[in-house]
Amino acid sequence: MPADEWRPPSILLAVDLVILTLRDAHLTVLLVQRGTDPYRGALALPGGFLRDEHEDIEAAARRELSEEAGLADVHLEPLGVYGEPGRDPRGRVVSVAYLAISPHLPEPVAGTDAAGASWTPVDDALSATTALAFDHRRIIADGVERARAKLEHTALATAFCAETFTLSELQQVYEAVWGVELDPRNFYRKVQGARGFIVAEGPMRKPSNGRPARLFRAGPVKELYPPMTRP
Repeated sequence: MPADEWRPPSILLAVDLVILTLRDAHLTVLLVQRGTDPYRGALALPGGFLRDEHEDIEAAARRELSEEAGLADVHLEPLGVYGEPGRDPRGRVVSVAYLAISPHLPEPVAGTDAAGASWTPVDDALSATTALAFDHRRIIADGVERARAKLEHTALATAFCAETFTLSELQQVYEAVWGVELDPRNFYRKVQGARGFIVAEGPMRKPSNGRPARLFRAGPVKELYPPMTRP
């Protein structure tokens, strides 16, 4: 085709959000029930199209999170770009995905074109028996893997504990996010080997039964060395 006859392809830009938190010792992801076609009634990540050519991409992500799930003030980080042909029946759609991993998030409230919104265990979301819209299973899987890697290399896990916590409580966070059971002795050795990760705090906690447990608080470091490698 001659250069003067070339026309740019028609491509739509969208945003999707993988929002993760812990609920009842399970890693959960925020999903909405689509209230419109395509995939009406199916579960999906919060997200949508940019309003116009002037809207900032991250601003669009925050707007969609507020409109579809009633959440705000969540730290977002870029996760990836998804643009395979055929991923959306409405045409060629490229989606910029964002990730948030945060404790103490409230119950979502559905709005705009979402028929419902809820925290869903990631094991259920990633199950082949769960009907998910578009390629959102892949995006969720990428977000979960990023979260698991963050627990290896950063002190993020302490954010999901109380101000003071036991090593057993910290271990429960790792088990929930990684989806595995950990050997306590090996876990404690790795935690105490990561310099500045946690700091002993105050007297021991006396449980109703069993041995007293030493209390800790988050240490000064944000990046762990050596990292807390997964089994």
